[in-house]
Amino acid sequence: MPPTKEKRDFSFPNNARIKRRGEFERIQSRGKKLHTPHFILIFEKARAQPPRLGITVTTKVEPRSVGRNRIKRRIREIFRLNKHRLQQTIDLVVIAKQGASPCTYKEIEQELLSALRHHGLLSKT
Repeated sequence: MPPTKEKRDFSFPNNARIKRRGEFERIQSRGKKLHTPHFILIFEKARAQPPRLGITVTTKVEPRSVGRNRIKRRIREIFRLNKHRLQQTIDLVVIAKQGASPCTYKEIEQELLSALRHHGLLSKT
């Protein structure tokens, strides 16, 4: 019989999302900031499980809603597939900077994961 693999939850339920303005403001005022070429990542140790994600993409970054939503979908998918690698439970807010719109999925993934890894928030596997 083959060894059983650890079952990981790759879902992205409502309790894994930061939605309220007050939560965004609290994290942005208290959290640590990481700057990458196309994003600002703000994180703080979470008060509850699971790790949560909030995303901000303004019309200055991409005037069309289609483009803003594409960026958000890509960030959510990267978070969803890698949240099990986080070293600690955090609340993470990702703010897109101008110039983030033409980035591909791979470019966004590499940028976000390398920033988290560099600051010791993400394990290698």
